[in-house]
Amino acid sequence: MIDFLISGGPVMIPIGLASVIGLAVFFERLFALQRTRVIPHGFVVEVRELLKQHRFPDATTLCRKSGTAVARVVEVAINSEGKARRAIKERVEEVGRREAAELERYSQVLGTVANVSPLLGLLGTVWGMIVTFRVIEQQGVGVVNALAGGISQALITTLAGLSVAIPAVIAYRWVLARVDSLVLELEEVALNVLDLLCDHSAKSTGAE
Repeated sequence: MIDFLISGGPVMIPIGLASVIGLAVFFERLFALQRTRVIPHGFVVEVRELLKQHRFPDATTLCRKSGTAVARVVEVAINSEGKARRAIKERVEEVGRREAAELERYSQVLGTVANVSPLLGLLGTVWGMIVTFRVIEQQGVGVVNALAGGISQALITTLAGLSVAIPAVIAYRWVLARVDSLVLELEEVALNVLDLLCDHSAKSTGAE
């Protein structure tokens, strides 16, 4: 296998680096985008109960202990309690956009690997064909072994480039879909918290 890859020529080096980078980024995102690390169910249930009981200091403490994306969004909403709904919503959306950007971190690296890998494979193909034509120019078409070397190099790099690009495209699309799903869940939790806070504010105002 190693000899097979080496026969692809120098272009195999950047293709190999692209595959390593893409794999590392995918596994990092696979770990970082776990639901338990972004929107843990237990936290959401507990913070809702605290808010229903109007235990805002306890809810804030819980958010700080959690340290997850949803906790940071909820904490901002709690800290804005008592303000107008529009003001709280704007603040929550601002933090939500920042958290969404954090969830998308490194995803563009996968996109770059997916786009660059086939181009590197094409570069290797051109390189191999140049080698082939030089052999033809110098030795003619009768030297089959020499011609086969250049053609083989061209095909190996094409194969390698596509072998890296196809999984990278799938991984990139999966990461984006996963981020979209988590962002939607964040929005649902944030809206629910916003309703609880505004309902408490309305009751407090009515009582006064």
